[in-house]
Amino acid sequence: MKNSNKYGWLLTACWLALAIARPLVAQIASHAPTAVASQPSSAFAMSPAPTVSGKPVARVNGVVMTDRDLLREMYTIFPYARQHNGFPKAIEADIRKGALQMIIFEELVYQQAQRQNTTVPNEKVTSALYELKKKFAAREEYQAYLQSEAFGSEQVVKDRIRRSLVINAYLQAEVQDKSAVSQAGARAYFDKHPEKFSYQESFAFQSISIVPPEKASPEVMKDARRRAEEALRQAQATKSYQEFGLLAEKISEDDFRVNMGDHHAVEREQLPPEVVKAALAMKPGQVSLLIPLGNTFTLFRLNGHLPPGIRKFNEVKDQLRKDLQKEKEDHLRIALDTRLRHAAKVEVL
Repeated sequence: MKNSNKYGWLLTACWLALAIARPLVAQIASHAPTAVASQPSSAFAMSPAPTVSGKPVARVNGVVMTDRDLLREMYTIFPYARQHNGFPKAIEADIRKGALQMIIFEELVYQQAQRQNTTVPNEKVTSALYELKKKFAAREEYQAYLQSEAFGSEQVVKDRIRRSLVINAYLQAEVQDKSAVSQAGARAYFDKHPEKFSYQESFAFQSISIVPPEKASPEVMKDARRRAEEALRQAQATKSYQEFGLLAEKISEDDFRVNMGDHHAVEREQLPPEVVKAALAMKPGQVSLLIPLGNTFTLFRLNGHLPPGIRKFNEVKDQLRKDLQKEKEDHLRIALDTRLRHAAKVEVL
């Protein structure tokens, strides 16, 4: 799988989320000049951040989006680019695509909000400007920001703040408010889809394994069994999770030794039949006998056995409401984007 495909879904999800609830300060910077670093980091496969000239990259009902807007949004999606002086080559195209989608979407939302006379109180603008200023350690830093990002004009900053607040207000009304999920709604979903809240039988355990090389000679296998039997003797003498875990870290040869031999909870269907058979005959805290698995000799300490079941509503209700609301937000935002684009003239240049 290529990296661009690997991360594509992440970037799509990222811009969907940003469209619903982006930090105000990130939005304030929209349509402002940006100082661009030009030296790529040698520690990563990076492409230098592109230079900008104010060249148009898109037009929304006649309003032009420039390469400065695009780069700024790319930094919002992938903020580490500033730190590393560039973007990862493998996903730069996806970052650019997501950023272009975002700046177009925001302009569409802003224009629609204006048509519907969406307004924000002056007090909110003043408050947001105050919060922005607090991010600067000294007045001189703020003045430098005005020169580099707002043509030296605080009014430009206020206008961008107002634009961001208008976008937020519109999305609040059209997306967040309409996405609310009541407890009754979550309960109805829970009752209708019990299969989504079921869990399989599982076993929690720690293991110690002696792993001879593949195609080991009879002599090597004999020595491995001897070491496994000694491991079993020591494991049976342990009295707690901690004691078994320390022993596993010391003598086990499987990958779980670095975590005190702990596999945590593993579903029954994922375990070898020999392990399941042994676990079903044990109580938590007991140590199994040696179990040959191919060339490997394994023993384990059973820490818990969870039969199959269905989670209770009270256990999942809070997360369920969040998940259902997030799903509704995504659907509403996508529908809004589709509707606004259908009625607009959007040109990618």
